[in-house]
Amino acid sequence: MHRTIELTQDGSATLYVPELDEHYHSVKGARTESQHIFIDMGLKASTAPAPRILEAGFGTGLNALLTLQEAERTGRSVHYTGIELYPLAWPEVEALHYSDDPRLRLLHEAPWEEEVQLTPTFRLLKLRRDLSCWQADDEHPSLRCDLVYFDAFAPEKQPALWTPEVFRNLYRCLSSGGVLTTYCAKGAVRRLLQQTGFRTERLPGPPGGKREILRATKP
Repeated sequence: MHRTIELTQDGSATLYVPELDEHYHSVKGARTESQHIFIDMGLKASTAPAPRILEAGFGTGLNALLTLQEAERTGRSVHYTGIELYPLAWPEVEALHYSDDPRLRLLHEAPWEEEVQLTPTFRLLKLRRDLSCWQADDEHPSLRCDLVYFDAFAPEKQPALWTPEVFRNLYRCLSSGGVLTTYCAKGAVRRLLQQTGFRTERLPGPPGGKREILRATKP
């Protein structure tokens, strides 16, 4: 897919995919969006002492970097699994100027299909897979998570990733009390999560961005 760089309103950049007419992050603020939805409303809401995180859409690695930094700040160990069918090359990410933190490059240059201990508190596994047909139980029977960052492109852009099958698979992966966060607060998505078995709640969106986001919890 062809991608171009666009500046968002908080001064951070994002990638735009003309083929899908879609951005990787909110044009209101890429870093602000990721911090609010996945760190503040996701990681900080997880009660797991050493959370296992599954990200649907590794993308630019921004969510992973913010998680790594939060884990280092708190001393809370994290095991992070990212699923991505179309990995970005490091030069594409470097051009976004997200951070001077050299570990952003380490996140992207870490090998696929292999667990890597990047820091004392952050372990990474990247899987190059199509989430729409990926079954965790088939490939990684022991893969369980406490938190899901659901950061796929919008339902109207990639409908195959917003299906009952995908959410049932993620529900099976989650531990009891596990949390899923996503930027999409559409009624159809909320009802789909509820039908899967999740308890859902609408939360305020990031400052200057979306009015609401969704957080779902497995009872």
